[in-house]
Amino acid sequence: MNTQMFLREFHHVASAPGGMLQVRRMIYQLAVTGSLTPRGERLEDARALLAEIDATRQRLIRAKKYKRLLELESEAIRIPRGVELPANWCWTRLVDIGEINPRNDAENDELAAFLPMRGVPQVHHGSVVSETAKWVEIRKGYTHFANGDVLLAKITPCFENGKAAVITALPVSSGIGAGTTELLVFRPIHSGILPGYVYLFLRCPLFTVEGETNMTGTAGQKRLPTDYFATRAFPLPPLEEQGRIVAKVDALMALCDTLESQQQQRRTLQIVVRRSTLQTVGAATSSHDLQTAWFRLAENFGQIFRVPADVEELRRLVFDLAIHGLLSTRHDGDEAAEQLIDRSRAAKAILLSSGEMKRKTASSTDVIQIEIPNPEHWRKARLDDVFQFIDYRGNTPPKTPSGVVLVTAKNVRPGKLADQPIEYVSEASYREWMTRGFPRIGDILITTEAPLGNVATIQREPDFALAQRVIDLQPVADIDTQCAMYFMMSPSFQTLLEVNSTGMTAKGIKSAKLKQLLLPVPPKEEQARIVTRIMELLRICDTLESQLRHTNEMASRFATAAIFSITGISVQQEDEPLKVPKTELIAPVLLREAPDTNQQAPLATILIRHSGELAAEQLWQRFGGEIEAFYAQLKAEVAHGWIQEPAVAKMREIPSEQEAV
Repeated sequence: MNTQMFLREFHHVASAPGGMLQVRRMIYQLAVTGSLTPRGERLEDARALLAEIDATRQRLIRAKKYKRLLELESEAIRIPRGVELPANWCWTRLVDIGEINPRNDAENDELAAFLPMRGVPQVHHGSVVSETAKWVEIRKGYTHFANGDVLLAKITPCFENGKAAVITALPVSSGIGAGTTELLVFRPIHSGILPGYVYLFLRCPLFTVEGETNMTGTAGQKRLPTDYFATRAFPLPPLEEQGRIVAKVDALMALCDTLESQQQQRRTLQIVVRRSTLQTVGAATSSHDLQTAWFRLAENFGQIFRVPADVEELRRLVFDLAIHGLLSTRHDGDEAAEQLIDRSRAAKAILLSSGEMKRKTASSTDVIQIEIPNPEHWRKARLDDVFQFIDYRGNTPPKTPSGVVLVTAKNVRPGKLADQPIEYVSEASYREWMTRGFPRIGDILITTEAPLGNVATIQREPDFALAQRVIDLQPVADIDTQCAMYFMMSPSFQTLLEVNSTGMTAKGIKSAKLKQLLLPVPPKEEQARIVTRIMELLRICDTLESQLRHTNEMASRFATAAIFSITGISVQQEDEPLKVPKTELIAPVLLREAPDTNQQAPLATILIRHSGELAAEQLWQRFGGEIEAFYAQLKAEVAHGWIQEPAVAKMREIPSEQEAV
């Protein structure tokens, strides 16, 4: 792809997932290989500059004012293949033109800047956020730096995320500082080396791509070696051209910021349009209105659904259409809904009189009933009228290393029952629990807290016990539990659960209130037709989600190929600007027990908001802290019992593409 073709296709590159990140990397790459700025009228030669720098370096060495790395200095420069510099540029190394990890000398009571990793920006020339401390407090055990230095985070994932900075205008008169040990520092020894240009080099693929492959250490704690940082071939332009390059890159990055802002505005507008369109569909009051609104929705699928996650809103809409009776019609031969409800109440009375079902005095509870519009021939029934509630009605029995599988709230996901995590109770506890009822295939499991309102039907012969926050809803007559499950998954019913719940951090609903909530009940035959229609629409959702995933993958590959055609550097595509650790948890991170509201448990709080489970990298991204802080917090919350400890052999390294071939 030539430059003109790339410019014609720029919109597709920039709008692809992660496309702007690719464009920024391309700019850095073009900048440090001499392809971004025109030559000046007076062609300076970088070799003359390099000779001046070497003379300065020798003077500093003789004056014992230069920190040497003798082993690295003796190595030959390894020039990257396929990179041709302008004739008046030359190759060198950072170790040859400056100090690597220099030390500061200052009085103990001198004020200095302290820089934690969170204060190192990862956006282009982002602000450095430092604190102030006395030099005696930070001079030992930390990395030193000063105004004019260039910093680079060396630990994963901070390095891959581009955490780097040029240090300027530290908020102390001494102009010095110290910070996290996970930094590499370069200090120019000659005015002919612009820190801003070195910064561009440290962020370009010419440096970062091989840098990632050279990282050493254990999974989750990999670091960029100092020798790579110091000896990676560095393209040196003349001083004046360095200035032009830095100015050009700053201008282009500002344009990228503007473009990304516009993309975000378009994305926000797209979300508004999608939700407005879905609301129009959901507000339909007749099959004709629904058909018209759905046709309009289908015509604009490509505009209002851009990423796979968008489709989840469509699924919720399907459930809401179902509970409002807009996915089915009445047939003349259908049994009246009243008969099904009466049959359920009669069956329940028999169970109570025979002693198979214990009679429990209903407690006085204030239940908020939300009006859910339904067809006139439907009826509403309390959950207690159509289901037997089977649960522990108390604390979960003690867990054991083996025995009978215990189904907890973490196992009940929306629409499915997950095998993981696996916990156990004793056989004796299981036998005691079985006297309170026998779960059957087709029963509905519902969570009453942490998370609230997840429902799933039992699809296999049940041989498990239930934790206290899981209730088995067993139909006392022949209600279609698949239909009831879909109704309970609708936003309308979920809102009903929410308004009747209590708690701040972890919302929960008492069994007494849950029993009194009203569930719409269609005729028995119509329930089966609703299930069939829902499954058809969910298959459409699955297809749309798959198509969006494929389209986005193709767009990402196109962007990668386009950037490669211009720079010659293959950069692994990312879906998000923030790169995850190059490790993953074999098991997901799962909530165990909700902490009290006055306890500091940020990870558990995030899990509560996401149905009690998140992939490790997703939890880390939402935590928003350094990777070391994340692992420390995760360990602490596991120790408190708020988060379930991951399975044995919980970490495995993700192989690189080269290793996977």
